[in-house]
Amino acid sequence: MAVGIFAGIPVRDYGTALEWYKRLLGAEPAFYPNDIEAVWQLAEDLYVYIIQDPGRAGGAVSMIWVDDPIAEVAKISGRGLEPVDVEKHGSVRKYVFHDSDGNEIGVGGEVSTPEQ
Repeated sequence: MAVGIFAGIPVRDYGTALEWYKRLLGAEPAFYPNDIEAVWQLAEDLYVYIIQDPGRAGGAVSMIWVDDPIAEVAKISGRGLEPVDVEKHGSVRKYVFHDSDGNEIGVGGEVSTPEQ
């Protein structure tokens, strides 16, 4: 069985969200299916996209798993976004970000030193 994901995040204001997600993900979208969607490819067969859908905006909860969450969050901070919370679960860290609609995007993974 092949496995992949194409996860959507509904947003109210497409333009505002597009700029925020470019900063969070550190890249331009891989493609734009239409005027109200933008898609980023995070890895092979793993995609995240935003879609203008005001009625459903603000309810997404997701996490992007990375090899080095501390380094990744430092890059994101360098682009002007700061996590609103850090969850610690043993050696796993989840750095929580909220877009302007309140969608929760976590960036996390295992850390080499659990005290961090």
